[in-house]
Amino acid sequence: MITLRPGKERGYAKYNWLETKHSFSFANYYDPRYMGVSELLVINDDWVSPGTGFGTHPHRDMEIISYILEGSIEHKDTMGFHSILKAGDVQVMSAGTGIRHSEYNPSKSQHLNFLQIWIQPNQLGAKPSYQQNNFGDSQGITLIVSPDGQKGSLSIRQSTRIYKLSQSDKDSSFTTVKGRTYYLHIARGSIKVNGTTVQSGDGATIKKEEILSFTEPNKVEALLFELP
Repeated sequence: MITLRPGKERGYAKYNWLETKHSFSFANYYDPRYMGVSELLVINDDWVSPGTGFGTHPHRDMEIISYILEGSIEHKDTMGFHSILKAGDVQVMSAGTGIRHSEYNPSKSQHLNFLQIWIQPNQLGAKPSYQQNNFGDSQGITLIVSPDGQKGSLSIRQSTRIYKLSQSDKDSSFTTVKGRTYYLHIARGSIKVNGTTVQSGDGATIKKEEILSFTEPNKVEALLFELP
């Protein structure tokens, strides 16, 4: 069973420095049909103007994942981490007992586009942590986030796995785990999953499908979430 979440129907907000689209209810956007999927609560598609960004703000008990699509992002936090991430980089910040951080676009000319993803942890009050890695060269289906950091993935406090799907012309398939829920988010390009076309900005909740057949890819870059 595949339920499409059309990208053109996402929540939308535009400020002087930020343009953002929300796959699920977030901030001033509320739709009771889209409150997240399992422990996946937020997918925000953010465009940040040059030289601007999110000032220092707090988080607690949330697994926060940043997936950089274009441009660069400068991260600073109260754990002492200071990094500049570029396209292909993935960052995981486990907020735990509490953390404050800022996210800026350090470029004077180029916009920043990144996905901000929030996942509810299965452990509250844990020690905050930070990780990052680059997956820009990966092709096919690549594990990038997992509960145990296997195969070079980044670890989170939840039994969720995130796969990057990057295909230009080759078909592929994925064997699901019985009883798990899947969510596919298309960052750019298009592809068919079990015959259903999903395009840039679209999402799809997938249940009770033993095999996912990815066909007719058109320079697709997507994230596949395996959820409890």
